[in-house]
Parts: sequence; C-alpha cells; structure tokens
Amino acid sequence: MISRPTTVRVAGGQGFWGDWLEAPYRQVTGGPVDYLMMDYLAEVTMSILQKQKSRDPARGYASDFITQMERILPTVVERGIKVTANAGGVNPRACAMAVAAVARKLGLSGRLTIGVVTGDDLLGRLDGLIARGHDLKNLDTGRPLHDVRDRVLSANAYLGAAPVVEALQRGAQVVITGRVTDTGLTLGPLMHAFGWADDAWDRIAAGTVAGHIIECGAQCSGGNCLHDWKRIPDMANVGYPIVEARGDGSFDIVKHPRTGGRIDVASVTEQLVYEMGDPNAYITPDGVADFTTIQLKQAGKDRVRVSGIKGKPATDKLKVSVAYFYGYKAVGTLVYAWPDALEKAKAADRILRQRLDDLGLTFEAMHTEFVGADATHGPLGLKDIDVAAIPEVQLRVGVRARDEAPVDRFTREIAPLILNGPPSVTGFAGGRPKPEEIVAYWPALIDKKMVEPAVELIET
Repeated sequence: MISRPTTVRVAGGQGFWGDWLEAPYRQVTGGPVDYLMMDYLAEVTMSILQKQKSRDPARGYASDFITQMERILPTVVERGIKVTANAGGVNPRACAMAVAAVARKLGLSGRLTIGVVTGDDLLGRLDGLIARGHDLKNLDTGRPLHDVRDRVLSANAYLGAAPVVEALQRGAQVVITGRVTDTGLTLGPLMHAFGWADDAWDRIAAGTVAGHIIECGAQCSGGNCLHDWKRIPDMANVGYPIVEARGDGSFDIVKHPRTGGRIDVASVTEQLVYEMGDPNAYITPDGVADFTTIQLKQAGKDRVRVSGIKGKPATDKLKVSVAYFYGYKAVGTLVYAWPDALEKAKAADRILRQRLDDLGLTFEAMHTEFVGADATHGPLGLKDIDVAAIPEVQLRVGVRARDEAPVDRFTREIAPLILNGPPSVTGFAGGRPKPEEIVAYWPALIDKKMVEPAVELIET
C-alpha cells in the first residue's frame, strides 16, 4: 500500500511573468514546503513568446525562470521540494534544457529529473484542424477562426493537471509546461500526493479552488487588497501564500512566519472573485468547481480554512487561446500644470483632434483621458473635485487603426503641442510615442480528443 501524507504544502512563488523576483527564494527558504508552484502565462504572453521563438528557435519561454532556478535549485534539491511551472511557454523543452544546464553548472548532475509537458501548442496544426471541421469559433462573436487565419500568431489549448500528475509520478522533481492552466499547477501536486482519482469531482474542485487562490501570488496575502489596506502590515516584506492541504479536500491558506502582508477571509475572498465568471461553474479541463459551496473560516492569525467545496464532472472540451495580429495603436501623454490644468489639457485635445481631422486621418478608435480628473472614475468623479484647484492633469490620448500610417502620423502630431499648444507642459512621458502592433485575443473551444498531452523526462 502506498503511504500518503497527512498534509501537503504547495507554495505560490510567481503570479505572472514579471512578479517579485524575491518570492520563490523566500518561499523555499522561509519554512517547510513540499511544492513550489510558479505561474507565468497570460493570454498575450503566448504571442510574445511565439514571436521570440520565430526569431530564435532556442527561445520562447520565460527567461526569468532560469535565473530563478539557478538561485533556488540547491535548496530545492537538498530539501526535496518539487517545482511546477508553466514557464515553458511555447518552447517547454528548450526551457527544460536551460534548467538542466544550470543544474550541471551548480554541480547537481544526476540529482535532478525534469519533466516536460507538451501538446498544448496548436499553431502548426490549425490548418489541419480547420480542414477536419474544427471551426474554432470565437466564443464571443461566433465567427470561425478561418476569418483571421492568415493573421494568427499563436494558438494554445489549456491543458489540465493530468500531464503534471504523470510527470510527478514518473519521478520528475521539476515539471515545466506550456499552457497548463494556472490552477493545474497546484491541483497536479495534490492529486499526485494524495492519490486522488481524476473523477473525484469534489476533491478536484477543491484542488482547483486552492490553485485559484494562490495563482496570483501575494494578491491573496495582502497585495492589491482593498479591505482595510492601510492596516496591512509590512508590505515591503510581504509573505506569499501557501496551500496547506489535506487528503479530504479541505485546506488552509497560510504564509511563512515573520513575513508581512495579511491572510484573512477578506483577502482570500477578494482573490476568489478575481476572474471568476459564473460562480456556479468555474470550468477547468480537470472539472467544474461550484464557488457557491466554498466555506471560509478564520482559523488563526494569517490562516484561513477552506472547506465544503463541491465539484461537477469535466466537460468534453478544452479552451483554446488564439492570438492574432489586428492592427496598430499608439498612446501619447502630456502633463499640464496649474493653473487651469484641466482646461489646458482639454484645449490641447481639441487642437490635436482638429489637426488630425485636417490631415484627413481616420482611426478605428480614438480615446482621450484626463488623468487626475476623470481617468479613474469617469466624468462623474468631477462632481467631487475642485477643478480649478487640480495641480496637474495628464492628457492621455490613444488611437487604433488597421494600418500603421495614420497611427504613425498621430505620434508626430502630439509632440509639437509642447510648444505650439496650451502652456505649461511639464512632462512628456517617454518621448514621442511609437506605433505598436495590436495582438487581439480569440477564445475558442476544441474537443479534448483532438489534443494529446505528452510528457518527457530529462535527466541532468
């Protein structure tokens, strides 16, 4: 009989690509943990990584992950901590090879097995899938992907926890994936450690909720927390969250001792409703979690107990995240100083628009904000503001067009306002803006049977 642990501790180490560099090191050195989960991917990230790979076949993954692993690998190996990360982006194997090279550099040859999860990248299969009748219709508009096929930059199915579980079962200490769901990086370790069946829907739902709570890092332990935010202690030393799970599916959210931030029912609740959608059906590749059944209880200082979660069977579909080229955009800013800061900014906006109109330029969209007056709360916010007393206002103008030419001309028309427009421009942020390519998002569904995850082991 396989011996199962009583509790398993999964630490959240990164909530996105660019999160706090100190977090993973603090998580593996600040106290006991069994797993370190590191989430790097967002929808637009995949297209960025695909562009990198198209320029250099050795790239296409979150490079920060390699420097992080170089710092923590000695501790990870010494303490037997397992790592799950979707840092592989669109090139998980290259990412794994880079980690293996780091392990050898650190003298850890023969002491680390790396699992690589692939199968999510559908970019090279799109034409074949479309030809076989898989339209990959946009979930928002119903349009078939064929309409934008020639502009597609990346296409990735969201894999679930199953291949992560397989990699762990086969002996991987570090599991590197492509587009595995944020929640799957936590659920996978729990399924592996406790031996949960893939149709144990309540426990699958519980592990999914656990993953959702810690997937954004410190956002559940005091970061970006609205409730009583002024009293959250020592945010410079914020502790990242840890799931302390039990085999029955219940778990506590905690953090390491002597760290800042706060874990309470309010902070956990704020993260729970983040990107939630339908609370009755939080759908993942692994199962469906019913968020209305979640019970939260303050079980001690910086300890929230989560229990009662109910789940439903998984669907027969996977979500596909497609990114495609849409056009061009640019954003320019000018800061106007008191007196009459808002009035000056509005005048500059009128002048800019007239000049663009006189040039015969048309844009798909043109949007103006007066930061400091209406950008956060909209025009209604002006009712509570003494407009004449506003010390400074940032004029922020953005344009969008299918072609680059009008966007480029816009960038050349906003800068002259410094000298040929209203007075007292005090800041021209970043110099003259440059046209940027727009990457648009196309969500779709595909039959699960059309996506086959694969697991490979790499020995150091």
